[in-house]
Amino acid sequence: MATDFQQVDIDTLAINTIRTLAIDAVQQANSGHPGLPMGAAPMAYTLWTRHLRHNPKNPKWINRDRFVLSAGHGSMLLYALLYLTGYDLPLEELKNFRQWGSRTPGHPEYGYTAGVETTTGPLGQGAANAVGMALAEAFLASHFNRPGHEIINHYTYALVSDGDLMEGVCQEAISLAGHWGLGKLIFLYDNNEVTLDGPASMILTEDVPARFRAAGWHVLEVADGNDIRAIDEAITTAKSVTDKPTLISIRTIIGYGSPNRQGTNKAHGEPLGADEVKLVKEYYGWPQEPFYVPGEALETFRQAIERGEAYEREWNERFEAWRSAFPDLAAEWDRAFSGTLPDGWDADLPQFAPDKAIATRVASGETLNAIAKHIPTMIGGDADLAGSTRTLIKGEENTGHLKPAARNIRYGVREHAMGAITNGLALHGGIIKPYTATFLTFSDYMRPTIRLAALMHISPLFIFTHDSIGLGEDGPTHQPVEHVMSLRLIPNIYVYRPADANETAAIWRSAMTQDKPSVLIFTRQNLPVLTGDHVRPGAARGGYVLGDCEGTPEVILLASGSEVHIAYEAYQRLIRDGVKARVVSLPCWELFEEQPAEYKETVLPSSVTARVSIEAGVTLGWERYVGSKGISIGVARFGASAPYKRIYEEYGLTPEAVIEAARKVMGQTA
Repeated sequence: MATDFQQVDIDTLAINTIRTLAIDAVQQANSGHPGLPMGAAPMAYTLWTRHLRHNPKNPKWINRDRFVLSAGHGSMLLYALLYLTGYDLPLEELKNFRQWGSRTPGHPEYGYTAGVETTTGPLGQGAANAVGMALAEAFLASHFNRPGHEIINHYTYALVSDGDLMEGVCQEAISLAGHWGLGKLIFLYDNNEVTLDGPASMILTEDVPARFRAAGWHVLEVADGNDIRAIDEAITTAKSVTDKPTLISIRTIIGYGSPNRQGTNKAHGEPLGADEVKLVKEYYGWPQEPFYVPGEALETFRQAIERGEAYEREWNERFEAWRSAFPDLAAEWDRAFSGTLPDGWDADLPQFAPDKAIATRVASGETLNAIAKHIPTMIGGDADLAGSTRTLIKGEENTGHLKPAARNIRYGVREHAMGAITNGLALHGGIIKPYTATFLTFSDYMRPTIRLAALMHISPLFIFTHDSIGLGEDGPTHQPVEHVMSLRLIPNIYVYRPADANETAAIWRSAMTQDKPSVLIFTRQNLPVLTGDHVRPGAARGGYVLGDCEGTPEVILLASGSEVHIAYEAYQRLIRDGVKARVVSLPCWELFEEQPAEYKETVLPSSVTARVSIEAGVTLGWERYVGSKGISIGVARFGASAPYKRIYEEYGLTPEAVIEAARKVMGQTA
């Protein structure tokens, strides 16, 4: 039944304001997803006006509650809330939804719109990010809070959809959140039983709440998504449960109020159409004027500003009392939340002597520990491979059942959630360079999270070991041949593949200072240790001349990682044979490309076109450095199961092959 606009209660008026703003923005853009905001507006309104502790005038207030719209396709729900509650997002931006240069892109983007906590859209990612934010809250509360001084104490909320909960990354994260007992994590499940293609029953018949219960969650159910009293009571109950995360399953109607589309997939991912918008507004008893915002509704929402300032003011008073009582801890807080590394953080970086070969994964483990002991809020973990990746922080505790507050995060075999949770740790603030670790071949499971970290301009560390066919006997399933190059294709990240222990220490130092994600790739097999004062400074620039000749070289040999040693042996033989050769190590292409043109020219003079590259992976991409006249030696097929030295020989990754290629590009015969 249509309602009379003048007789509507303030709650319904405010809820319908959210709905109609979303409808109008999608209609004007002729693109978007109106159904979710129309169905989920009551739960969002209830949360944002009665529970969420935030300050629209300071979106980065440290102790704010976090709200993640994991179902990022419903972005207009979030944009409407941000505008209405007084964030720096004027109504004009809602009118420019999905347009070039607007601050209301199709899916929420972190760092682009005030109040957006994370970039969402790829389903499941936001939910897993929220687990990371709640994990950060638990760890930081344990680290910084003192009796009578609770300065970290907030909730993390995520609005999740049927699609989110189908994604494997989400299930991995749900399992961990329940295992850890993240009591300040609350999911609002928009249970509308509809997906993009049709009824959810077509593809989903499992008992979703039972799945959460099995994972150790507290579960509540609200039968009517328009019943804000029941939603309010459920959120209040969820906040009282301290040893479990909570799922609130709320039965909603997608596209609520649309007489021809509500409850169907036709309300999901396309504009309603002018005729249907008219009918919807008649149903709501709403003026037909686009982007109409009743003054009473705006006044109700804008109370968030006064409340938020009061929340932060009260917190500031408690914080100053804590600062006075614990000045040393406060200094550590300042560094952690500014992202500043403490003085001397790199003072104990290990120096490696050439007396014995060492795997770069081992050198990485020593370097990580030398750094982590100076940075108490540097935490990270592995996908059940700590003994192989060498990424445990020595002397520190492990996470476990009902125990989230530890520096060594034990993720189990959950690579996808590991990456997304780590992004959440980085987004929360206060956690310095959170890191993950697994074998390089399993970066396939983590690619979406690495890409999103790059998209968001956050800077977690993604550590991968067992980096090539050098893995050996485990065979092609575990031997990454295309992975290094595919990671280099992602914009806005650094991919490091050091050649030895000293380059490893250098690239760790570099990665710690970057404002982008870093991928650190290490060997399983032992490698000789490079000597010379030029190694570490050169590696820190992404590329350098490792070995040279008198005058201008006739040929340049290039490599990264373990193959640098093959190139270096070939270089030495060529020099002995009277060939003017140069060998260049390129541990990080992205960093090398940032160097001044003059420096790059000194390393790779444009006049020298006879070039050979060698890397134990696909060669596509090396043409950037070897040019049209060069030769790239690599792996054009999958690996094999055998001792790694035999595989290198069979695949032609040898000094002899490099020498032969060098003579060929110089126009000589072997």
